[in-house]
Amino acid sequence: MFNILKKLFGAGIDFKSLKQNGAVIIDVRTAGEFSSGHLKDAVNIPVDQISSKINDIKKKGKPVITCCASGMRSGAAASILKQAGVEVYNGGSWVSLNNKLN
Repeated sequence: MFNILKKLFGAGIDFKSLKQNGAVIIDVRTAGEFSSGHLKDAVNIPVDQISSKINDIKKKGKPVITCCASGMRSGAAASILKQAGVEVYNGGSWVSLNNKLN
């Protein structure tokens, strides 16, 4: 069970190194949530729009880190992207991810 949780919430992943090497951070919260605070350089693509943006995301040719408020929506978005062949990591909550990046 712990390994499943580790995988879902990105435990053991060096997010700082991923970001330094060009990973794109996609915040999958609503535009309103995003405007109330977000990570520097994060791109806002709400989770309900991820499927329609897969080609744009793939064109970047970079790993993706997803984040949201709690980690649930970012996990769902990461699953969608992974199924589409994108190298993706669930960063969990944007606040927690911010702490991991700094």
